[in-house]
Amino acid sequence: MVKTLGNMLRVFICAVLTLQLVGCGTLMYPERRGQKGGRLDVGVTVLDAVGLLFFIIPGVIAFCVDFGNGTIYLPEHRVMNSLNIKDFREVKFDPKHTSMAMLERIIKDQTGCSVKLDQDNVKISKLKSLNDMVVQFAKVLPVMQNDRIALL
Repeated sequence: MVKTLGNMLRVFICAVLTLQLVGCGTLMYPERRGQKGGRLDVGVTVLDAVGLLFFIIPGVIAFCVDFGNGTIYLPEHRVMNSLNIKDFREVKFDPKHTSMAMLERIIKDQTGCSVKLDQDNVKISKLKSLNDMVVQFAKVLPVMQNDRIALL
């Protein structure tokens, strides 16, 4: 009976420590490392707090590691306030005589970033002015999370 209780306690402790390791924001969101502040991610905070409920030391360590690395904070979403038309660069080309491959090359030459315009997550819009670009960003940015934007 004592042996069975001891084994159950060991399994319980291993399960809680494993849950605590999974709950660590550093392991769940390594791309967030280096953030300096912002809004706290409730999910990571709750999982770190579970460690405080069962065992003080792992919970404190999880909080220290997540705050130290910045992984406990939600990623920043720069909204339209951070978009400044003065920072945009206009590149003129003849759309009637330009293929997708030529557009990809123009973007690579102007920005240094390689893009593939034939992917499913790429939307191409014809714009009449730079102000139209701000309107298009206003539609797209609130729903974006980890995507990149290429300016055409």
